[in-house]
Amino acid sequence: MATATLSATLRHDTGKGVARKLRQNGNIPGVIYGHAREPQSLTVNAREFERLISRVAAGSTVIELDLGGTTARSLIREIQRHPFKKQILHVDFQEVVAGEAITLKCPIVYVGTAYGVRTEGGVLDQIMHELTIQALPSQIPDHINVDITDLHVGKVLHVSDLTLPAGIKVIDEPGATVCIIQPPKNASAEASSEVAEPEVIRAKKPADDK
Repeated sequence: MATATLSATLRHDTGKGVARKLRQNGNIPGVIYGHAREPQSLTVNAREFERLISRVAAGSTVIELDLGGTTARSLIREIQRHPFKKQILHVDFQEVVAGEAITLKCPIVYVGTAYGVRTEGGVLDQIMHELTIQALPSQIPDHINVDITDLHVGKVLHVSDLTLPAGIKVIDEPGATVCIIQPPKNASAEASSEVAEPEVIRAKKPADDK
């Protein structure tokens, strides 16, 4: 389980005007909720938050929020960004409690080079980049390793084929495709070139009038 710390300040003022002023002063408005906690508005420093998410997997790292004397263990549930700027507009934290399973998205890390890639000229097509899992806070993995070493061309890896750490339950459909080793592009081109040309049926010439 990966953890990180972040300072935050609880606040009582809310509204668009307040949020706008916070951003102008280099801060990000946010909220923390979950378990028996009533949603509480808070503020985090924009530079510190951006530095944090640049070095951790935001969705699967337990963030220990320092709320000025008290500490709340939480997960980042949503980061709202400006439509075309890099600016972060708002962040949601969910408090986590020991012994209480939570649902989250965990990154997939593909391990090894597939046999179909290194020997058969195939191409790895990564369909899924994260899994939706359920786990206790103490058992949240940094990522899920997916070993693709023995995959041949044409082999499809499904969620049901994965080997998961103890205590981890996958919420995604068992039949969902995780990845596939596609055939070489030149092989696909050759196959398409071998398709028979359609037969051309010419109309018969009309018989001469007698």
